[in-house]
Amino acid sequence: MNKTIQLQDLGIKDFKDTWDYQETLFKAILDTKIKNRREDAGLETANHFLFVEHPHVYTLGKSGDLTNLLLSEEQLAEKEATFYKINRGGDITYHGPGQIVGYPILDLDNFFTDVHKYLRFLEEVIILTLAEYGLKTERSPGETGVWLGVGTPFARKICAMGVRASRWVTMHGFALNVNADLGYFDHIIPCGIKGKAVTTLNNELGVDNVDEAEVKQKILKHFSELFEAEFIKPEH
Repeated sequence: MNKTIQLQDLGIKDFKDTWDYQETLFKAILDTKIKNRREDAGLETANHFLFVEHPHVYTLGKSGDLTNLLLSEEQLAEKEATFYKINRGGDITYHGPGQIVGYPILDLDNFFTDVHKYLRFLEEVIILTLAEYGLKTERSPGETGVWLGVGTPFARKICAMGVRASRWVTMHGFALNVNADLGYFDHIIPCGIKGKAVTTLNNELGVDNVDEAEVKQKILKHFSELFEAEFIKPEH
């Protein structure tokens, strides 16, 4: 089992371009698995992890409800935001500057074949990362992601998650609000959940800006420990 993960930080990159890139990596892993099954080729499957920051964009999961987007096409253009219906689970969410997005494209045959466990591990990575900033975050029963104030009138989501898995290969992932502009969440019903707020790390800490590079390092540390994996940077 290959437990090395090729790490790339794509910087600021258009959502659709990144989605296409994810699909390319995803398909390559699937093709290897199919070849192994048909020809008993014994080839090692790759694992990837992409960090990225998207320009303003709203994305709707395959089971999502379009009425959870509260903007017209004209209003989207005014806000310099784009919109895509995509092939992950979950409902609607927002991505934009000040948000750390992570896309693990893993062959779970290299780790464990359990998508429920995979989602819980992703949540745990974020929970452990935010604990390093003194925040007590947790899961909300029946609602994927990471929250503060669960069970209180002040429940608020700090990290959204939505994944796709096929033949135990994953794509899409998580979006952690670090220094994001929360105003953009006012134009959707986030994840289709009414009456619950969204927050950011810098808001919770009461500071203007949190060092995103530092947050990424903490995420990688906890991810590698939980998944018993080693991150490497591609040679090319």
